[in-house]
Amino acid sequence: QVQLVESGGGLVQPGGSLRLSCAASGMTFSISDMAWYRQVPGKQREWVAGITRGGSQTYADSVRGRFTISRDNAKSAVYLQMNSLKAEDTAVYYCNRDRGLDSLPWGQGTQVTVSS
Repeated sequence: QVQLVESGGGLVQPGGSLRLSCAASGMTFSISDMAWYRQVPGKQREWVAGITRGGSQTYADSVRGRFTISRDNAKSAVYLQMNSLKAEDTAVYYCNRDRGLDSLPWGQGTQVTVSS
């Protein structure tokens, strides 16, 4: 069955960096447009960044210029490099198919906390 496993979160000070990873299994990863999402308790899940199967990237306005999404089709993995982190980036981060596509079963996510 399809499984998405996110990792790499943690506690970081404002201005710091983190690199999130998502390992996918049970799917044909190389043909899937993928994305990162985030969710704060009590709020809807928010789209953060997307990457097509060919590597084209799109970003939410709130993270453009600070976050970089990438993928490694050979490893069935998608990554999110997060720089210049802000308190408002605090959330649980998830990967899944990009917007407009049928979602895969959601993973457990990885917690990112930006605090001094």
